[in-house]
Amino acid sequence: MHRERTRDREAVRSGDWAVQRTAMPDAAVAGGRVQDAAPSPGAASCTWPLHLDALEIGHDAVVTAVDCDDASLRQHILDMGLTPGTEVTMMKYAPMGDPLEIRLRGYELTLRRADAARISLANVHEAHGNDRVNAKIGDTEHPALGEKTYRPRPGEHPIPAGEPLALALAGNQNCGKTTLFNQLTGSNQHVGNFPGVTVDRKDGVIRGHAEATITDLPGIYSLSPYTSEEVVSRNFILTSRPDAIVNIVDATNIERNLYLTMQLMELDRPMVLALNMMDEVTANGGAIDVNLLESILGIPVVPISAARNEGTSELIEHVLHVARHRERPGRLDFCASQGPDGGALHRCIHGVAHLVEDHARRAGIPLRFAATKLVEGDELVREALALDQNELEALEHIIAQMEEESGKDRLAALADMRFAFIGEACRRCVVKPHESREHKRSVAIDRILTGRFTAFPAFILIMGLVFWLTFGVVGAWLQGLMEEGVSALTAFVDGGLSAWGVNPVVHSLVIDGIFAGVGSVLSFLPLIVVLFLFLSMLEDSGYMARVAFVMDKVLRRFGLSGRSFVPMLVGFGCSVPAIMSTRTLPSEHDRKMTIMLTPFMSCSAKLPVYGLLAAAFFGRASVPVMVSLYLLGIVAGMVVALIFKKTAFRGEPVPFIMELPNYRFPSMKTTVLLAWDKAKDFITRAFTLIFAASVVIWFLQTFDFQLNVAADQSQSLLAGLGGLLAPLLAPLGFGDWRASTALVTGLLAKESVISTLSVLLGTESAAALTGLFTPLTAYVFLVFTLLYPPCVAAIGAVKNELGAKWALAVFVLQIGVAWIAAWLVHLAGMALGLA
Repeated sequence: MHRERTRDREAVRSGDWAVQRTAMPDAAVAGGRVQDAAPSPGAASCTWPLHLDALEIGHDAVVTAVDCDDASLRQHILDMGLTPGTEVTMMKYAPMGDPLEIRLRGYELTLRRADAARISLANVHEAHGNDRVNAKIGDTEHPALGEKTYRPRPGEHPIPAGEPLALALAGNQNCGKTTLFNQLTGSNQHVGNFPGVTVDRKDGVIRGHAEATITDLPGIYSLSPYTSEEVVSRNFILTSRPDAIVNIVDATNIERNLYLTMQLMELDRPMVLALNMMDEVTANGGAIDVNLLESILGIPVVPISAARNEGTSELIEHVLHVARHRERPGRLDFCASQGPDGGALHRCIHGVAHLVEDHARRAGIPLRFAATKLVEGDELVREALALDQNELEALEHIIAQMEEESGKDRLAALADMRFAFIGEACRRCVVKPHESREHKRSVAIDRILTGRFTAFPAFILIMGLVFWLTFGVVGAWLQGLMEEGVSALTAFVDGGLSAWGVNPVVHSLVIDGIFAGVGSVLSFLPLIVVLFLFLSMLEDSGYMARVAFVMDKVLRRFGLSGRSFVPMLVGFGCSVPAIMSTRTLPSEHDRKMTIMLTPFMSCSAKLPVYGLLAAAFFGRASVPVMVSLYLLGIVAGMVVALIFKKTAFRGEPVPFIMELPNYRFPSMKTTVLLAWDKAKDFITRAFTLIFAASVVIWFLQTFDFQLNVAADQSQSLLAGLGGLLAPLLAPLGFGDWRASTALVTGLLAKESVISTLSVLLGTESAAALTGLFTPLTAYVFLVFTLLYPPCVAAIGAVKNELGAKWALAVFVLQIGVAWIAAWLVHLAGMALGLA
């Protein structure tokens, strides 16, 4: 294992990746902690005590305390790096004045004023550009050849070559995890759910190593149970026991990312650290002494660039090695026996470990992880260890003594210990780059995209451009090509069946049933793929995080947080992933409310319905009509949200604490793979649900109640079933059985509305539709289609996320809102004489 590294490693050691920086002359910086920093000339005067919400833009200050009654929120704030002694810089406020953006430990973080008011400050001064003292790097021998170091601990019973290996990929959000996963697996991946939960799970086979399967864990910041994703990732590693963990770290923000690394190491599983984006570090004059960092941590460290696929071969080599030889981290203890607290936390953790050692062994929980989590107050671990009352009392006594000796509470002590260790490691190993081109570019772009007067116009312009390109330029052109292809294939098959003399009933089944139903839906595949391509590019670029930042105060008026905006925006593509993406929301309040509101966002599956009826009845006004439907869905969601806020979902949304990543050029491979996944999903539905629905509809439309071929469609089985629902829709202006039947089949998949109408009318022509609708009733029909329940897959997603009662509630709510809204639009149209 300990051998000379490949070309990537040597590039780091030789200094090709290293450019020295000027030292920080007037302050000693430790892991983002500024000690004895004198205020610069022109320091701001203020009224004490000062809190973070009152810090002026362009000023620095040092955190002195985090006061919060909610223990989980306080721990999350500390885990994000806002520990006492940390220097923060106020960057800007959102366009509506809340939330605010600060800079700390080399990255940007957003939080609301109300939460910022919980953070006390001292030593306020104008923002300075002083840099960290440079590490002396480039001369470190490899750990195997040098002085006493930490190195991976050899395991017992190696896994024979060729035997299956299960690997896990873990890392912070926005660290390039998805890009690395795609590089490692290519197309050898599939998507599912983690057992027992609805958090999305991706598994893939590593290219060239058919025996090695890697699971892409959700992007997380720590293993503290603040969100469901953090719990899932932790439980997967603890219960599934992967043979090795690949921890991907953003090397441009190494201080922030190593916090999770330390927690993963405490799980005591074979592990390799992948330093991603090393090309950006070196391009901006920075460097990392990889060999020294490896010797400090006691795990293999490999520099990579996932976007360029550099270093991934060496990464795979090291991962397979530690997995097969079961080499675990050489270091689990990060607390100093003689630190600033006099070793209080060190004695506390080791005392707790001694107390619960037998319990941890029986529960199968790594001892060091169990000890730190008990000190942290983690209820999940406490329950798993099944401590008796005497042990619980002894545990609290040990922790209380540590708090008294160190002068810090348990959460602050642990966070401070981790960041202090990280700071020392970075001082020894890291030459921080100058302000990166990526950050400069992001700051410049944010002046417009998050500016006070430009943010909302920019958002409207960007989304308008997306929809214009999707529906009016690129998507429409591709849709035309697809329609021509489907028509040509249909004509060819029709001619072939006629020439072969196939039975007329079978001929009708193939042409009027299958081709009319499935073919009409397939023609809209380009629109859906193009829309997902654009949404994926926006998310991959980092813009979605800015949208949440800008929209937070707006959504808070409706009882939601800015984080809820992203799932609802995804809902314009498809409700299923949108509903599932709500798992990233840290509160059940926000999560449930967002799920209830997401179906009001018009999903791309409704595009075939909009496109057909708008073209048939509104001609050149098609685009405004379609845009009005999207806006109407948003307005309906806002009205329902206000009702919810006053009734079922009283209370404030959860705190808005989120990292703002630098803008990056979207990964073409990631974007195309996502679009391909959606295309596969659409095609699968077209040839399963929609195929089956088309055949069933054809059968019901062709035969009567005596199972004879119906002489007239009005005598068919379908007419009888549709006639039962028609009276309920008559007040809306479309009481025809064919319209009600199309809406029922639309519950299977919204595309089925068009396939049903195509089968029933025998064509998609405007002439046939005018016998069923007028322009007013066509628009009312579109309104009902917009707002009535989503497809069964989306209802199933709600059931998986929240349970059957919530799924039923969504179904009933959507029907009620759709009927009322369509009725009001119909009344308004009648009053205006549009009938």
